[in-house]
Amino acid sequence: MTQAATERRRFSVHARHLDRHHAQLMEEASFEAAAVAYVEDFHPAIADEDEVRVIVRDLETGHEHCFRIESGQAADCG
Repeated sequence: MTQAATERRRFSVHARHLDRHHAQLMEEASFEAAAVAYVEDFHPAIADEDEVRVIVRDLETGHEHCFRIESGQAADCG
């Protein structure tokens, strides 16, 4: 197994305005990468076209983070 493959983690990601049952499973290297990949792959419908907020949960640890995705960049929801 390559080093890159061992660094990938499993995340559950859903748009903040959608219920958790709409979550998608993502395998990425970081919370931020999972958030951006979710928006790029699934294009959740949003009211404000400039940004989408997503909740990313690490399936191993249960830790969650909220990210604001704008122009392909992830930032904390703050």
